[in-house]
Amino acid sequence: MARTQGSRAEITGPLIRQAALRLFARHGYAAVSMRQIAREVGVQAGALYAYTPDKQALLCDLMESHMARLLGSWHDDPAGPPLIRLERFVRFHIADSLDHSDAVFLSYMELRNLTDENHRKISSMRREYEKMLEVILRDGQQSGDIRVEDTRLSAMALIGMLTAVTNWYRDGGRLDRDRIGDIYWGLARGAVGA
Repeated sequence: MARTQGSRAEITGPLIRQAALRLFARHGYAAVSMRQIAREVGVQAGALYAYTPDKQALLCDLMESHMARLLGSWHDDPAGPPLIRLERFVRFHIADSLDHSDAVFLSYMELRNLTDENHRKISSMRREYEKMLEVILRDGQQSGDIRVEDTRLSAMALIGMLTAVTNWYRDGGRLDRDRIGDIYWGLARGAVGA
């Protein structure tokens, strides 16, 4: 099928990704059709296949892009004190989650809809991110600043707690982002016995 008159590949491709992300996050992957995505973008359904082989590939690509951006955005300073590094991680994760809440939702809620191969790929990237926090916790254990029984479990629990901010936070609410960061940092500090 031909491209809709006036559409351009460098514009249409990103619009397809944005529409799919928004629709998947709002309605769930299984409930969204390629026709709905096409309608949202204003192209013919067949035009989508010039940008993605199928809906599964689109879902995996959205998740992979999110994880690649997240992994590339976080920069640790291994020479710094573990508690300062942990605070930076907490504040980074909250800010990033709020800035990319649809992608975060997709990464957690739609992981189950990936094929086995895609699931392994995304899970591996998630594990890489979790390991970044584990390193901080392990360094804190060694310095005596952090007291946790299991760094892997603690890292996953902390990430889960931090990510949950996307479930309830709304811009213009009672607490601004900085105050939420302060409160979450206090919770995380308490969780690691610091």
